[in-house]
Amino acid sequence: MKKKQKNIKDINQTSFYFEDYLETNKKNKFSKKKDLFKDRIYLLFFFFLSLILIFSIRITHLSLSKSPTFSSHTSSSEFSLTRRDIVDRNGILISRNINSNHVAIVPKLVKNKKNFILKLRLNFPELPLNKIQEKLNDGKYFYLKKRVDQSERERFWALGEKAIKFESFQARMYTHGNLFNHDVVGQVDYDNYGISGVEKYFDRELKNKKLIKKPLILTLDTNIQYIISKELNDSIKTFNATGGGALLMDVNSGDILSLVSLPNFNINKRLSVNDKKYTNKITKNVYELGSIFKTFTIALALENELVTAKTVIKNIPRSLKCSIHKISDMKEHPKNLSVEEILIRSSNVGSVILAKKIGEKKFKEFIENTKMLKSPELEIEEVGVPHKIKWNKCKLETISFGHGITTTPVQAASAYAAIANGGKLIKPSLIKKKKKLASKNIISKNTSSTVNNILRKVVSSENGTAFFANKSGYYVGGKTGTAEGYREKKDRINTFISVFPTNKPKYTLLVMLENPQINKNLIYDYRGVKTKAPYNTSGWNSVYTAGKIIEKIGPILAINNKEFTNQYVVEKIN
Repeated sequence: MKKKQKNIKDINQTSFYFEDYLETNKKNKFSKKKDLFKDRIYLLFFFFLSLILIFSIRITHLSLSKSPTFSSHTSSSEFSLTRRDIVDRNGILISRNINSNHVAIVPKLVKNKKNFILKLRLNFPELPLNKIQEKLNDGKYFYLKKRVDQSERERFWALGEKAIKFESFQARMYTHGNLFNHDVVGQVDYDNYGISGVEKYFDRELKNKKLIKKPLILTLDTNIQYIISKELNDSIKTFNATGGGALLMDVNSGDILSLVSLPNFNINKRLSVNDKKYTNKITKNVYELGSIFKTFTIALALENELVTAKTVIKNIPRSLKCSIHKISDMKEHPKNLSVEEILIRSSNVGSVILAKKIGEKKFKEFIENTKMLKSPELEIEEVGVPHKIKWNKCKLETISFGHGITTTPVQAASAYAAIANGGKLIKPSLIKKKKKLASKNIISKNTSSTVNNILRKVVSSENGTAFFANKSGYYVGGKTGTAEGYREKKDRINTFISVFPTNKPKYTLLVMLENPQINKNLIYDYRGVKTKAPYNTSGWNSVYTAGKIIEKIGPILAINNKEFTNQYVVEKIN
C-alpha cells in the first residue's frame, strides 16, 4: 500500500512538475515572440531615425551651400562687395549689394523638352514659354530669368532639371522700396553700373575698392522722408490730385533732408529710366509756380530802398491793362495797401506796381542771380532746364507775380532759402559734406529779416493766405502760389513754400500738388469756423498739406538740431 501510495505521489509530483514545465515553456515561447516583436520595433525605429538624420543633414548642407550641386556656374568663393553701401544722414541703410542669381538653361542637357516646358507652364506661367521653346530648339545657352530672389531660386531648383544652371552675381538691393526713387538714389544695371540718380553720378566713387567699406552718406533723413511721403500721398487722395511733390531743405547748409515725388514706384522692380510717368517733379519738371514769385518782387523793392514794409501804395486799381492782356486780382482788396499787405493778401496788381518801380534791368539781374533760370546744380543728372525768357513787353509785369517764368521746384526752394538765411544763395545738396560751399549774397541781412517777418504774417495774420500752416511753436512763414500749367492751360499747379522758424530760419519746405480738386466732403476748421473750401487755391490744399507735415516732422527736427531746439518755444496763436 505504501508502495502504491508512493507511486501515486510520484505520479502527482511528476504531473505537477510536468504541468509547471508546460506552463513555463508556454510562457517562454510567448516571451520569445514578444522579444522578437520588440526587436523588430526597435529595428524599424532605428531605421526611420537614421533616415530622418540623413535627411536633416542633407537639408542643412543644402541650406548652407550657395547653390545646388548640379550648378557649375555658381561660385563658392566668399562674398565680396563690389559696390559701396549708400546710407542716410543717420546711417540708416538705403542701398546695398547682395548675392543673387541669374537662371540659365543648357538646352543640350534637356532630355525631354515637352516635359520641361510643361513643368515651367505649371510652376512659372508668367514666363514667355513660346520664346523659351524657340531658344531650346536653337540649342544655345540662354537665360531663363535674370535677377531671381532666394524664393524663386528654390522654386527653379525644385524642378530637378540638370539643364538649369545658376549664375551668381551681386544685385543692388534698395531697402526701402518706393521711399527713395525718382532718380534720387537711382538704379544700377545688371552689370552693376549706375544708370540714374546718385548711383550714376557717383558710379566711380561707389566702385572704389579702397573705399568699399565706407558708405556714401546722403543728406536725406529716412524717417522724415517717410512722414512727408505719407502725408503728401494722403493729400493727393484727399484732393484727387494727379500727383505732387515735396522738398525739405536746410536753409543754411543746403542739405536736402527729404525729396518726394508722387506717384512713385518700387525701385527694386523698375529697370527702365525713361518712364515719363515717374519723372522727378522736384528736380526734373519745370513749372510756372505763380504767386510765390511775389516774395522776390517785395524783396527786390526793399533791397533797392524804393519802399519800406510799411510804405502805403495808394489807389491800387482792381485791374490794369498791359498790351492786350488784363491783369487783375482774384478777389477785391482795399485800394490802399502797404507793401507788406501786398504780399500778405497776394495782390497781383500791387506786385506789378512795385515791379515797375524796380525796372526791368534790376529785376532781370536779380532773377539771374537766383539761378532759377538755369538747370539745378545737384548731384544727379536728372534735372530740368527752365524755358528761356524773352524780355518783351509785359514780361516784367507778369513775372512780378509768377507768370511767364518757369523753374524747377528745387531752384525755387533754393531761392527761398537765400531769402530766409540772410541773403546767401547756397547750392542744394544730396551728399553730406564736411565743408560748406561758398555762397553768394543776393540780398542783405536786413532785407532778409524784413521779408521773413512779412512771410510770417502771410501765415499768422487775419488776411493771410496760408492760415492752415500756422502751427504752434514753429513760427511758420511762407507764400502760396496757384498757377496754370505752362504748356497745358487746363493743368493747375498749387504750391506753398514755407520757412520756419522765421525768427531764426532753419528750414524751407516746398509742397506742390498737380491738378488738385475741391473736396466737397472736407470740413475745415478755419479760424474757429467750420467751413468748406470756397476756392481751389493752394491755401486750401497745399498749405493744408504743409501744415500737417510740419506738425509731424517739427518735433523730430527740434530734437535733431540744437539750434532749432533753442527756437522751439510755444507760441500762442490768435
